[in-house]
Order: sequence, then C-alpha cells, then structure tokens
Amino acid sequence: MLREIAELIEHRVKDPRVRGVTLTGVRMADDLKSARIYFSVLGDDVDLEEVQGGLQSAKGFIKREIGRRLELRYVPELEFRHDPSLVRGEEMEKLLDSLKPEEPGEGES
Repeated sequence: MLREIAELIEHRVKDPRVRGVTLTGVRMADDLKSARIYFSVLGDDVDLEEVQGGLQSAKGFIKREIGRRLELRYVPELEFRHDPSLVRGEEMEKLLDSLKPEEPGEGES
C-alpha cells in the first residue's frame, strides 16, 4: 500500500503542496479499516500545515486509486501524519559534520 500511495503522490497528484513529500511508513489498524500514513519533507522553508493540507486534499483521489489498484474488500480511511525522523537525522548529520576536525591543508591559503 505504501508503494502505491507514494507512486500516486509522485506521479499523479497535481497539487504543488505535496512536491518533495517522502512517505516513511504505514500502520494499518487491526481491522484494516484505517491506515496511518507517515510522511516527511526535507528543507528549511517547508510549511508542514500546507503540505498536510495538500495531502488531505488529495486523500479522496488516493483512496479511489488505491481501491482500483489493490483488490481490497474495503479501502481504508487514510490519515496522514508528519514523521520528523528524516529532519532530525539531517540535523544530526550536520552537527556531526561540524564536529569533524579540519583536514590538514584545508584551511590554509
């Protein structure tokens, strides 16, 4: 399901608010009637509320397409939630890079 939704967002959803969205996971309810889709967006100038609004706006289209593509008895209700782990990882990487000692000859002119 995650792969199908990611493909739809990348290639079929026309809303510019969802450009650059990366899906990081999906958690299905035990009864398969709802799915929590986790997403992340990299970049400093990202408005998460705007991205969330774009995903909410595309939810009906995504549900219809999932129903057509996957042979499910019931198409789950979709809920999109932000996953900050990619952003945190990027911040940690920058921090670790700033702690590296300078290589000999790099800072010399």
